Amino acid sequence: MSSKTYRIGQIVPSSNTTMETEIPAMLRAREAIEPERFTFHSARMRMKKVTKAELEAMDADSDRCALELSDARVDVLGYACLVAIMSMGRGYHCVSEARLRERTIANDGPAPVVTSAGALIHGLQALGAKKISIITPYMKPLTQLVVDYIEHEGYEVKDAISLEVADNLEVGALDPRALIEISKHLDIAGVDAVVLSACVQMPSLASIQPVEDRIGLPVLSAAISTTYQMLKTLGLKAVAPNAGALLSGRY
Repeated sequence: MSSKTYRIGQIVPSSNTTMETEIPAMLRAREAIEPERFTFHSARMRMKKVTKAELEAMDADSDRCALELSDARVDVLGYACLVAIMSMGRGYHCVSEARLRERTIANDGPAPVVTSAGALIHGLQALGAKKISIITPYMKPLTQLVVDYIEHEGYEVKDAISLEVADNLEVGALDPRALIEISKHLDIAGVDAVVLSACVQMPSLASIQPVEDRIGLPVLSAAISTTYQMLKTLGLKAVAPNAGALLSGRY
């Protein structure tokens, strides 16, 4: 068995503190049961308030970040802002992934690119889910953008709870276990899966397994989907302990 070390690159909003916490947590937990090892490397795009205007300005920064991370010769590159991609228009994850991959190739450091937006879609596909309910920290108009994006990809969103927190640092400071209670208010009748955090900044890892155990349905998040997609892209087993169905090793 290989014990190769993989370099995980992330493009994160400057105010994001969660993806550099949750993705390493999942992959460190994976190291206890699988031979591969990981190091973590980030580049930042400026963003403080989660508004459409700031998100668009931030997205333009992603090319520079891809260049910087390809200087480090990362093995996979993750664009860690779901709503920035989704607010740019339907299907934009495909555009972004292709463009950023080209930046790494032009820099002689070719790396596959995963976006958290695209990863969430792939995660739902892997689970075979068609109807879902979601929780977001966003103001309601941004949540509606996310719902529209997901539905355009062929999924039905039965219910969406918006926590309406606009400041990105405040989103990152939310209690990761609060979603255990909040999820009880979500309408999940007839759904195939629950997206507990449709945002890479809203901490949720500590709530994923307890909620999944309670409702008996697959529960995932943008961060879990991104980890799943990174592992799949690297050709590795998509498994991590206590991270819900998607990382159970069954998919």
